[in-house]
Amino acid sequence: MDPTIKVEQVNKSFGKKPVLNDVNLTIPKGQLFGFIGPSGAGKTTLVKMIVGMEKADSGTIHVLNQKMPNLGLLQEIGYMAQSDALYVELTGEENLKFFASLYKLNKEEQKQRIAYAAGLVNLTADLKKRVAAYSGGMKRRLSLAIALIQDPKVLILDEPTVGIDPELKLSIWNELLRLKNEEEKTIIVTTHVMDEAVKCDYVAMVRDGRIITSGSPNELKVLYETDDFDEVFLKAGVKQA
Repeated sequence: MDPTIKVEQVNKSFGKKPVLNDVNLTIPKGQLFGFIGPSGAGKTTLVKMIVGMEKADSGTIHVLNQKMPNLGLLQEIGYMAQSDALYVELTGEENLKFFASLYKLNKEEQKQRIAYAAGLVNLTADLKKRVAAYSGGMKRRLSLAIALIQDPKVLILDEPTVGIDPELKLSIWNELLRLKNEEEKTIIVTTHVMDEAVKCDYVAMVRDGRIITSGSPNELKVLYETDDFDEVFLKAGVKQA
């Protein structure tokens, strides 16, 4: 079966600064894949390229067998950016209705998806409030709801739980695992939180624009002879140095 996402020999620079260097990845359908690494490592640039918001200088990216960028494929990709792109003068509900209207959903489907997404992120009671009055955590939750609104096959979440309280963080991760297991959605999460990384099926550690190591969390613990995932990252970095 063809992989959902295939990244081959991708390079990207901004001006003279290389941001990604010879990145290769294969992500099968129904995998929860984690990019981990410090800020500035290149994780956000890479996910933007998978979504089709940035173009590679060289190399190719295919999502669902289509070469990216591809506007028509956005119907199948849910994307949550690191910074919230919301209409703050509108209410939470109006934001959800607007984004739902961009997709091929009938009125009933729109209503169901808005109710589901708002319920998942615990915003149902706050939908009538203007987003300008939302806290930072509420804005993150609304951004996640928007990423899920069209029931996408591929979900790409850039630091999705930053600024979200621990209880809700847990329920969001439980839902991501359910979407992967029951609905076979392919999910990419970027994070620098190691206890989130170990929940992924497979992780790629990114540093200075390169993937320094990759594998399942258990494989990497065995490879680097440690039970501590923070130590895996440190040891992988030393090996590359």
